[in-house]
Parts: sequence; structure tokens; C-alpha cells
Amino acid sequence: MPTTATLTHTAALARFGHALADPTRTRVLLALREAPASPSELADAFAVSRQVMSNHLACLRGCGLVEAVPDGRRTWYRLADPHLAPAFDELLRVVLRVEPDCCDGETCAC
Repeated sequence: MPTTATLTHTAALARFGHALADPTRTRVLLALREAPASPSELADAFAVSRQVMSNHLACLRGCGLVEAVPDGRRTWYRLADPHLAPAFDELLRVVLRVEPDCCDGETCAC
């Protein structure tokens, strides 16, 4: 039986959608489902500046999707909830039918 959606659920899913709306944030989340990473590793992996990565990680923290784990002079980021990795795996299995006139890669306006 499906869980009844509350306003809290609705707000959480809206934050989730906001986080996934940016391709770099989506790539970060998918990378963190594999293993924790430092901001510099993520910035290098996705060819963005450390400042840009810092902004993305701040957004993801604010959305409640990642958490920072201090480790001496370094900080590692990981998914905030162990349920997220299998949820992402399930989302990757979903096949969406995209209307050809609606989306064109990065310029999707749907």
C-alpha cells in the first residue's frame, strides 16, 4: 500500500527535484552513490572550479541529500541517507518517453 504523501513529503520531493535539476548536482549525487569524495576530487572529476563545486555541495547539503564528514584537514561528502543510493539505482532503471519537440539535451524546457 502506498504511503500517504504529507506536506513534509511534498517539500522533500520538491527539494529533491531542485537538486536534480542541475546536471552537475545530478552527477555529484550519482558519484556519491558509489563512494564518498572530497570537493576537490569532485571538482576535478567534473571539470568545474572548486568554488562552483562548493556552491553545488552547499545546495545539496541544504536540500538534505549530502552531508559533510570532517577528516582531519579534509572534508568528505557522502549521501545523507543510506536509502538514497538504492533510490538512485531504481531511478536509473526508469525509462521516460521524451517528446522530441520538447527536449533537446541541455536546452530542455519541459
